[in-house]
Amino acid sequence: MADDQGAPSRGSDSRYAAQTSSPVGAGQSAPSGDTKQLRKRLFAIAGAVAVVAGLSWGAYYVLVASHYVSTDDAYVGADVASITPQVAGQVAEVKVQDTQSVKAGDILVVIDPQDARLAVATAQADYGRAVRKVQQELANNAAAAAAVSARDADLEKAKAQLASAQSDVDRARLDLQRREALSASGAVSGEELSTARNIYQTAQANLAAVKASGAQAAANKTVAEAQLASSQALTAGVSLDANPEVAAARAALNTAQLGLSRTIIRAPFDGVVARRQVQVGQRVAIGAELMTVVPETQVYVDANFKEVQLRHLKIGQPATLSSDRYGHGVEYHGVVIGIGGGTGSAFAMIPAQNATGNWIKVVQRVPVRIRLDPKEVVQHPLRVGLSMDAKVDISAQGADAPTGR
Repeated sequence: MADDQGAPSRGSDSRYAAQTSSPVGAGQSAPSGDTKQLRKRLFAIAGAVAVVAGLSWGAYYVLVASHYVSTDDAYVGADVASITPQVAGQVAEVKVQDTQSVKAGDILVVIDPQDARLAVATAQADYGRAVRKVQQELANNAAAAAAVSARDADLEKAKAQLASAQSDVDRARLDLQRREALSASGAVSGEELSTARNIYQTAQANLAAVKASGAQAAANKTVAEAQLASSQALTAGVSLDANPEVAAARAALNTAQLGLSRTIIRAPFDGVVARRQVQVGQRVAIGAELMTVVPETQVYVDANFKEVQLRHLKIGQPATLSSDRYGHGVEYHGVVIGIGGGTGSAFAMIPAQNATGNWIKVVQRVPVRIRLDPKEVVQHPLRVGLSMDAKVDISAQGADAPTGR
């Protein structure tokens, strides 16, 4: 009886031992050896997967990812044409609207051509007048040359007359001398001697007159030669078309005709009309912006890469791009044609003052221009300002590429 009350039974001892030896709380059972092994295997598999993933990523980066730089800070750009008039006038017609596609040579705006036509008519009249004036000067040259020839003939005639008059004087002198010698013996009468003296004096007078006539002929020749030289100075050495007066009149005519042609404003290339600001009846001045034409195919992409991405980026390297408009299913191919001369902040209207106040380093971006394949742009047209994703293969050696579009 005492034993029954003072010590617990065997069953009670086993339950007590189980309660005191269990490390877990009530209601929990100790993990078995199979569970521990399963956990170890799971941890080992997870570690192996992590190692394989790390090695895979490392291999991918070394073999693939390190060969490319990419950015989504890229936008479509183009060299747009600002349509401005080269002549002033009133707008007669506007043949296009905003968003309208145009081809190179299509008429955009027509300026009233009446003033330009009058200017052409005036210039044509001035040109005709100049041609006739020069033709008259050429005719005057011929007349002046003929006058010189006539004065030459007069001068030769005067020389012949001078020789004849000199001969008459010499003969009259001899006759007078013979009669004066015979007059002392009375062989010659006084009247005959007087007549010989008169003939000699008349011959001398005729000689003086002939000399004066010769001098006059020489002077006339000098005047004719001067007139010929003066006339030839206006036309010598050039043809009718090359004459300065004719050339100036022709240039004025060409200017007037050019002004008339400029009353019709045409599209410079294929594109889309944007920002049309002109209306019919509006009077426009030279240089006033009427509208803009944006090219459809001659577009490029300005991709803004971080400065740390430019280490191996070179002109001529190939690029792959996609547009938010079409999604990643449509790829464009291009080539790097230029790297900007400075960061975007350097050319900002209010550039950053990094040398003043507290300073926090901000990674800068440099614009890189990428020329697109025109054929791909024709298949999937782009618009200026659209967002693009750009990826450049920096493993390529690159080559010199032309700058521009």
